[in-house]
Amino acid sequence: MSIGEMLAATVPMARTLNLEFIEAGPERAVVALPDQGEFHNHVGGPHAGAMFTLGESASGAIVLAAFGDQLSRAVPLAVGAEIAYRKLAMGVVTATATLGRPAAEVVAQLDAGERPEFPVAIEIRRADGAVTGEMTVTWTLRPNG
Repeated sequence: MSIGEMLAATVPMARTLNLEFIEAGPERAVVALPDQGEFHNHVGGPHAGAMFTLGESASGAIVLAAFGDQLSRAVPLAVGAEIAYRKLAMGVVTATATLGRPAAEVVAQLDAGERPEFPVAIEIRRADGAVTGEMTVTWTLRPNG
């Protein structure tokens, strides 16, 4: 099962919004939100809440790709998020997530018995390439037990 399929199966909101997991690797994750009238705002673009969910889902995909091998000993959890809406989003929007710290550094903290926190940066773009939103989600790997 791919990371996108796993997220769609386990995160009902990802299914509700019909998110499309285009790429999910430890260096980059890309997720698209189709243009769907039932999730539009008052100006005909994707609702802010749908864009937030898109960005958070892209961050979750990269976290699973980068740290999936740690799931037997730690649970990834989002602990905070900030989003800025930069331009009007219309049509399909795509979120691209990148890790803000090297994965090896995060795992080294976990190995040292700490609960690491790390940022994931997300850019949300519309089809013409314009950045419509910028988001940072802060994640932790909470050790089991």
